[in-house]
Amino acid sequence: MPTPSPSQLSQRSAFFDNAKVLLVVLVVLGHGWEQIITVDAPVLRALHNVVYAFHMPAFILLSGYFSKSFTGRPDQIRRLITGVLLPYLIFNALYAGAYYYLRGAPFSANPAVPVYLCWFLIALFLWRLTAPLWDALRHPVATAVVISLAAGAAEMGQDLALARVLMFLPWFVVGLRMRPEHFARLRTAAARCCAVAVFAVSLCLARVLSPAPSDDWLSMSSGYSALHSTPLHYLLGRLALFALSAALVAAFFSLVPGRRMRITALGAVTLYPYLLHGLLIRAAEKAGVFLVLMNWGPAGTALLTAAVVPVVLFLSAAPIRALARPLVEPRLPRWLAKPTPSPGQGARPEGSPEPLPTRQDRASASLSSPVMSADR
Repeated sequence: MPTPSPSQLSQRSAFFDNAKVLLVVLVVLGHGWEQIITVDAPVLRALHNVVYAFHMPAFILLSGYFSKSFTGRPDQIRRLITGVLLPYLIFNALYAGAYYYLRGAPFSANPAVPVYLCWFLIALFLWRLTAPLWDALRHPVATAVVISLAAGAAEMGQDLALARVLMFLPWFVVGLRMRPEHFARLRTAAARCCAVAVFAVSLCLARVLSPAPSDDWLSMSSGYSALHSTPLHYLLGRLALFALSAALVAAFFSLVPGRRMRITALGAVTLYPYLLHGLLIRAAEKAGVFLVLMNWGPAGTALLTAAVVPVVLFLSAAPIRALARPLVEPRLPRWLAKPTPSPGQGARPEGSPEPLPTRQDRASASLSSPVMSADR
């Protein structure tokens, strides 16, 4: 295969950054819509269900795609701790405090129980640790699907978001198996035409089925008993959701712009709007903003929808990032971090120097940011 030109690499980077920005916008939009959906808003419910059918799988797939080079090297483990685990611990405590002060909920200092949108960070931490294991299997995707479906037959608590870790696992493994040529096949004119048709049919189907499926089905956090379903109905429903989500994920990537745009640079900082927007939502909920928007009907929905992009831009702005950087991008304390010898200092105790981070490692660090939750 010929070596890609610099322009091709730039376009490829722009494509993934654009996808990340669009997905984090959908995260914020979905969390906002959840606050104003009523039984009298079947169209909004249909839009919500379509978004939640694919934006989480798409984000997890990208996370898996950029985890292919993860082998558990010490430098990779350190980046995983500082880029995923420490932000999880910090924001899990922050959101627990926000729920206590703004909702009057009991304060929980248990780091094993993810609060609100923090579940994705601990899930990503666990998924990435398993990345090297999937290369040892002959049929990794099929194995992950079986594990996902079997998880619905077990009663799981909220510890470490284990239900979601297992039920969303196939998308991470699919990302591990993806190659650049797979994305290239989605970038054709014919694929884009099919993508438009997929979204149109999905919206029509969601409008007919509205208000089904419920958030409990889409959040992948409940087994068949909690869904008041029979094992057979649950199995068929999950397989149908897998198929629909796969079509929507492919359609989404087909429609993502591949050129560099004004928003492209924000793809490297999506962790900021992802982690911070939930605090704004909880504060707006406490202030009664969503009740006002709900009473305004379609006008309130339109106003909320229009406000999402400015909110994402605001939370991605340099001054906000400077203030939030110690929380979003914390450093591992010196007393805890094992120093890494430089090449001039000789060999490591194990006998070989640590490899330098690859281009894909760096891309992985910038990608392990966002995602979505069906929790209110």
